[in-house]
Amino acid sequence: MRSTTCSPTLKTLGAAALLVLAGQAFAQAYPTKPVTLIVPFPPGGTTDVLARALGEKLGQSLGQTVIVENKPGAGATLGADYVAKSKPDGYTLLMGAVHHTIATSVYKKLPYSFEKDFAPITTVALVPNVLVISEATKATDVKSLVALAKKDKFTYGSNGNGTAQHLIGTQFASLTQTELLHIPYKGSGPLTTDLIGGQITMSFDTITPVLPHIKAGKLRPLAVTTAKRSTALPNVPTLDEQGLKGFDLGTWFGVLAPAATPKDIVARLSSEMTKIIASPDFRKRMEEIGAEPIGDSPAQMGQLIKSDTERYAKLVKAANVTLD
Repeated sequence: MRSTTCSPTLKTLGAAALLVLAGQAFAQAYPTKPVTLIVPFPPGGTTDVLARALGEKLGQSLGQTVIVENKPGAGATLGADYVAKSKPDGYTLLMGAVHHTIATSVYKKLPYSFEKDFAPITTVALVPNVLVISEATKATDVKSLVALAKKDKFTYGSNGNGTAQHLIGTQFASLTQTELLHIPYKGSGPLTTDLIGGQITMSFDTITPVLPHIKAGKLRPLAVTTAKRSTALPNVPTLDEQGLKGFDLGTWFGVLAPAATPKDIVARLSSEMTKIIASPDFRKRMEEIGAEPIGDSPAQMGQLIKSDTERYAKLVKAANVTLD
């Protein structure tokens, strides 16, 4: 009589097949509740503005509300750590940035690995940084600013220790042989308020939060930090044009999920987001805030993270910037 008992191998294969089917069914049902997009900075900065612009469209696309939640602190690493330790089910995402690739080298100890503990989804946009000064500072270009800075110790603000603005400031000081006092803030909102009020001399923030104040005449732009001029500020020369040859540092922003998030969900999110980023109305919105829309694949974003982590590690070492 033939036995009807399944072999261990068949049982294993059957269990694996059920897991795959269950995973596919879960991904197809996703999302069944609101999705939270964590912004590791306070409201009002570029990260926040991009997250809300994308979140509104993504909510419509997914058929679920996308909640933008601000978790600032420690140069954007607190919010990143929160997402890294969240349940990997696609319901908690991070609006990350180039700052996180810099933090990898700046902080002696991080409670997460930006390369290993996250699944890249897509790079949303690249935003040039701009050197802006308060109206009280009597400089009209980089040369006159440097001359003033050599006579009096100037201060510059950033979105926190280990952020792109911090590192751009150290690079600028090194290349111009000036002593600049770094003042870290939790985000662009309080930083810009103090800059307008004259509490600090200058900043190297992204264009988005300072653009309205530039247009209103409250802040004076002297240079953009990328190799090319910004379409939002076409009359503002680059640092390279003003003598700091080869200076090319900007800020990208992108969405990531916890590393163990199912690949089908990551693919779904990537597909929906890249469609949004390529849409005419979203691109128009990006143009208004001085951002260049990207919308790349998870693999391409992963390569960007890897290359920038290596690139900024060299700059951090040269600038001797370390934090506990």
